[in-house]
Amino acid sequence: MQDAPILQDRLPLHPWAHPATRRLPGIQPVQGRDWLRVDEAYAGQMALRDRLIAAQPEVVHALLPQARPAAEELYETILDWLAAEPGFTRTAGHVTRPDGVTVALDPSQPLVTLGRLVQQDLCLMQANGAEYDLTGAILCFPASWTLAQKLGRPMTGIHRPVEIYDDTLAARVHRLLTAIRPEQPLWRMNFFTYDDFMLHHPRVEGDWRRQPTGRSYIRCERQTLLRLPSTRAVLFAIHTIVVDANRLSAEDYAALREAMH
Repeated sequence: MQDAPILQDRLPLHPWAHPATRRLPGIQPVQGRDWLRVDEAYAGQMALRDRLIAAQPEVVHALLPQARPAAEELYETILDWLAAEPGFTRTAGHVTRPDGVTVALDPSQPLVTLGRLVQQDLCLMQANGAEYDLTGAILCFPASWTLAQKLGRPMTGIHRPVEIYDDTLAARVHRLLTAIRPEQPLWRMNFFTYDDFMLHHPRVEGDWRRQPTGRSYIRCERQTLLRLPSTRAVLFAIHTIVVDANRLSAEDYAALREAMH
């Protein structure tokens, strides 16, 4: 499905180098409209998203019945965002993207349609007692997890078996999700090293990923959190950034590797 690298020119931030973004969960307020972004890898990433959605819709998309109102609200929210974004043109029933591709608007498939318009993967989280459950997503670029395995599970289950996601961090994340206000989206950024360039990188629990031994690729996710005002669902949007590790100096790469341990 992907036979060549689709890379950004640079990392917009070195999150491991800043105390505010290095410590978990490393949450910062979004400025203005910056909860979604279009970057230099848009055309390449969107072409791959189109192929994945066409070939494997049951792998990259899921929507539980209770999440449909939230997905419909998100659909309208993102279409409103695109209306003010340079490079997008909306006509009756269609949106033409910055790469020139025209996408039919299908409100009966809100997440699938949005997945062909924005670079971000879109996950819907909804409160269920003391937890937030993953109730729907368009997930084309998973970083070592699978949608089918995580759908319907709470945050603690989604992050199993991530060792650092202990009870203390889980409680902090729940308080954070509960406190999100519609008028103030939030963001954080994580960082990994990978030995390949694949954006669609699924992995099931227990299938441990081998850490690269050489300088290969750096994969960061700029994750944004947005409260939808009507349904009160939380959008967890994931903007995947992959760069050649050689873009970093030896000192920066050493600092990254140290921060990962």
